[in-house]
Formats: sequence, structure tokens, C-alpha cells
Amino acid sequence: MKIFAIRDNNDSANKDIAFLIYYECDKRFYIELPENADPWETPLPLSSFLKRGETTVNAYWSRIWVQQRIIPSDRQNIGQILKDNKLDSYDEFDLLMLTNGRCAQDDYYLVSVSEKDFPESFFKRFQKKIEDVVPLTNKHLLIFFRDGNVKKCDMEELLINNKAFLPILKDEKMYYRVSIQPGGYGVCWGESLNIADYILYDCGKDIPLSLEDFRLFVENRVINTTEAAELLNCSRQNIDDLIRRNKLHPIKTTQKSKLFLKSEIIQRNWK
Repeated sequence: MKIFAIRDNNDSANKDIAFLIYYECDKRFYIELPENADPWETPLPLSSFLKRGETTVNAYWSRIWVQQRIIPSDRQNIGQILKDNKLDSYDEFDLLMLTNGRCAQDDYYLVSVSEKDFPESFFKRFQKKIEDVVPLTNKHLLIFFRDGNVKKCDMEELLINNKAFLPILKDEKMYYRVSIQPGGYGVCWGESLNIADYILYDCGKDIPLSLEDFRLFVENRVINTTEAAELLNCSRQNIDDLIRRNKLHPIKTTQKSKLFLKSEIIQRNWK
């Protein structure tokens, strides 16, 4: 993760107007705005978020802001420009760094900073980021937040009127591919379908469970094929046979192993 303060060259006080966060592995940008930010000092289109009472700029608009400051990918002589700047390929972050975020349209620029330079209010804000997500039946998500809260969110109720998400609601396999956005900024299905963390935090119902509780359950109650064979005092081939005869039901299957609920294996010994 790389962090940059956005500053105005005309401001002698060098005030941090906003912060640009870049996740290298996912090539994803996010912009965080201070609670006391002035919409008139904040770059467009970021100021529109402040006017709506939002202080986190989503990945889409953060990237738009970055793209407005760099050479477009469809520039006629882009190949020569990349070569002249010793760039092997078109990369938005690399191009942004060539000018420290400066562009001809305004006087904003970027300064590399660290997390300790964030305003105190950011750390409270970040406590609502997502740590983990588990897809449940009936189109619910079990979401673990950084502040320790666990919430159960009804995705069908939340998304039923959003046509973009209808494929997710209709296709169970697709729905179960939910993942966390970089930095815990929300959950997503691929690049374009995402739901922000604060929306899920507000709409979810509190569950008296912690991420540590969940980890302990997995650690103590989920076992692999070898452990299952030991408990049943049988071979791995016997385990495979029980699965084929629908007597055992692995909760996850990979090429090399399978995972089972320990309770099912123990109950098998009762028969």
C-alpha cells in the first residue's frame, strides 16, 4: 500500500486536502477526505462527495481523478511517450508518479506520506472496514468488521431494485464468489459490482459473534481427509467411498484434499 497527501501548490501552509491510497497488487486507488474538508478547496470531482456528506471516494471515482491527471491510454504517440520515460507498459500509477500527480488543469500535487500522517479521525473511520466475509444461504452475507462487530446482511433486500446485481442474485455460484475489496473498502463480485463497507455496516443486523470465535470454530471443528481417516480408523480410499455413497459430505474439495465438519465424522462413529 502506498499513501500520498494531496496538496495545493498555491497553499503556503501545505495543508493535506485529501489522501490518495494505492493498493499495488490490485492496482486500485481510493481517496479519503478529512471530515473538515472544504468543498471549495477540494478537487473536482471529489468535492461532490463532500456535498453528499461522504468522506470516502470509491474506487471508480478515485481512478477517474487519477486518469484526469495522466496521459490517456489512447494518445496517438503513447508508445513513444512510454519509451521516452523508460516505461515498459501503460501503467496509471507509474504515469502519475512521473509528475508527482501534477497536471495542467490545476495546482494539486502528491506527496508521499505514511499511515501515521493520517488525521486521527481516519483511524476511527477505518474501524468500519471489512476484515472478512462469508456468503450464507438465502442471499445473506456474514461480515466481520475491523471494530469487532459482526453483521448479517440481507443482499436480496439491499439489491433487489438494482438491476446490475440481478445476475448475482439469480446465480448462486456467482453469488458465492463474493470477495473483499482491497483495504476492506467493501465487498465485490469482480471489478464492477461492489458494495461499500459503510452501506453494509449500516444495513446489517448485529450478530453476537467475533472473528476470533469463527477462527476457533474452523481451527477446532474443521478437519482434512487425513484427520477424518484417523478418527474413523480407515483409509483415505474408504473416505472417498463414503463420499461416493453420499455417506460423508465434504464442505470443501480441492485436488489434493477435502475438508469436513468434525461433528459429521464423529457422528459417523456413532452408527
